[in-house]
Amino acid sequence: MEWTDRHCRYFHRILSPNSLLYTEMVTTGALLYGDRQRFLLRDDFEQSVALQLGGSDPAAMTMSAKFAQDAGFHEVNINVGCPSDRVQSGRIGACLMAEAELVAQCVAEMRAKVDIPITVKTRIGIDDEDSLQFLLDFVGTVSEAGCDTFIIHARKAILQGLSPKENRTIPPLNYPRVYQLKATFPELTVVLNGGVNSIDGIQQHLRLLDGVMIGREAYHNPFFLTQVEQQLFAQAPTTRLAVLERFIPYIERQLSLGVRLQNITRHILGLFAGQAGGKHWRRYLSDHARLKNAGPEVLLEAFDAMKPHNSDLDAGASSN
Repeated sequence: MEWTDRHCRYFHRILSPNSLLYTEMVTTGALLYGDRQRFLLRDDFEQSVALQLGGSDPAAMTMSAKFAQDAGFHEVNINVGCPSDRVQSGRIGACLMAEAELVAQCVAEMRAKVDIPITVKTRIGIDDEDSLQFLLDFVGTVSEAGCDTFIIHARKAILQGLSPKENRTIPPLNYPRVYQLKATFPELTVVLNGGVNSIDGIQQHLRLLDGVMIGREAYHNPFFLTQVEQQLFAQAPTTRLAVLERFIPYIERQLSLGVRLQNITRHILGLFAGQAGGKHWRRYLSDHARLKNAGPEVLLEAFDAMKPHNSDLDAGASSN
């Protein structure tokens, strides 16, 4: 939440023409009673985007799915993985793994009203319900309602005692369980999430599964997406500077609509992660993008601030 907003997705689409992008998690309450336009606004350049939806009331989920379809989203993905106390209180997220029949009802009613796919993102278990059979029972019940795609975060969720951040790292990864799920339901599309941060890792998982979802690595080291494009989709290499030059026209349009530069550039702080001078890029952007009347020139100035620390930049942002 508050990460993969529309500005982030536009940036990621420049980096990765072939991926399916996901929105931040949006609750049914936000769509039914809040600023719906804020969450449904998307640029046509984003192309295939899944609206990640949090909720458990079948009627509200169905209405939200209709909003998503009308707004041009590619699919609706039900969040059954978030362990936050805040969302648990609204019967949202990972706690729903204990209510497979309710999730199935949501899927069935949503599919009856929209034509776009309804998918589910979940964990491998919750608390003491941490067996292969528990996962198989959940997926089996929900798939019978018409869901044929499951994105599995290969960790269980601890619903009490761990923060959402801790739940992304402390419960151990269990990739074999996701492989076993696919072997049991070969007719389903099974996508793995959790701890994937290398091309070799992606290729290994794709030998046994249908897809891989990349979360933290895509956000904190976004140029990694261009490497995925080269290796998996035979896209031509690019440079970080070329990415910036493609992003600037979008920034100019958004600034003319009253968007603050800082709200956009916060998503690109990691563009030079692992590169010499990268901290100077982050510092310059952080210090200057928040200033009044800051414009797209700040990006090029931040790039120039790196040059004394990275000789490769004189040739135009290294592509490694």
